[in-house]
Amino acid sequence: MTPRGKLNAMTVDVEDYFQVQAFADCVRREDWDSIAPRVEANVDRILAQFAGADVSATFFTLGWIAERHPALIRRIVAAGHELASHGWDHTRADSQQPEAFRADVRRTRLTLEDIGGVAVRGYRAATFSIGARNQWAFDVLGSEGYAYSSSINPIRHDLYGMPDAPRTAFRPNDGALWEIPMTTLAAFGRNWPCSGGGYFRLLPYGLFRHALSRVNRREGLPGIFYFHPWEVDPGQPRIANAGWKSRLRHYTNLDRMSGKLDRLLRDFAWDRMDRVFAGLLAPPHASPAAGPG
Repeated sequence: MTPRGKLNAMTVDVEDYFQVQAFADCVRREDWDSIAPRVEANVDRILAQFAGADVSATFFTLGWIAERHPALIRRIVAAGHELASHGWDHTRADSQQPEAFRADVRRTRLTLEDIGGVAVRGYRAATFSIGARNQWAFDVLGSEGYAYSSSINPIRHDLYGMPDAPRTAFRPNDGALWEIPMTTLAAFGRNWPCSGGGYFRLLPYGLFRHALSRVNRREGLPGIFYFHPWEVDPGQPRIANAGWKSRLRHYTNLDRMSGKLDRLLRDFAWDRMDRVFAGLLAPPHASPAAGPG
């Protein structure tokens, strides 16, 4: 018997293989336009996979991608998925000053809304780069029209993490915006990753399935799963000058990802972020978010 039952949020961080943090020191942003893109074909593959499983998801999308692939953005929206912001060009939020961050999230939201024709309410920072040092980012997001963020991963990691953050949704700085952190399993005195990404590819599927089922059943909490379009693309070009740790994180088990994802889509119930967390984002006494304009 599968653990299917509790509704979880399926999310995709829409970026191309050469834009990831692991390759930030290997691939210059000014060279991005000279690299053959693979994101559109990969997202189309994911859209077909979701359609086959009758799953709706949230696509946290780079503005840089949307500007260059507007038809892809419209296909995401037409298929019934939620369109959300991943920032403009995968710049870490904790490397930006407040006004630069404001310009980034404003430009991205307006671009996505103009192309997609829908309101953009959600945001996810590149590499989960909102943490203890830049809590001001939540106030900026709220003032720029975002209803929620999913930018904190409450684990210990060398590139990100805020292990002391709440494991469930909270309102930072007592503001209107909700932060909905990535899913973790609390065990043995610490938080363990349970929300996808590289951990999902590296760990046995049964272990991940058990952990998410425990979050659903024992704690009664919805989970959040995330992955990237490049993770379903084992044929992507290799970055020759990447370090061993970056290669390990990026390339391990790419050929198994689609099959594992099929199992995950069958074993659990999934929907968009804005619907899974509708009780937070649109309480009965509030009006639903209006469209752009």
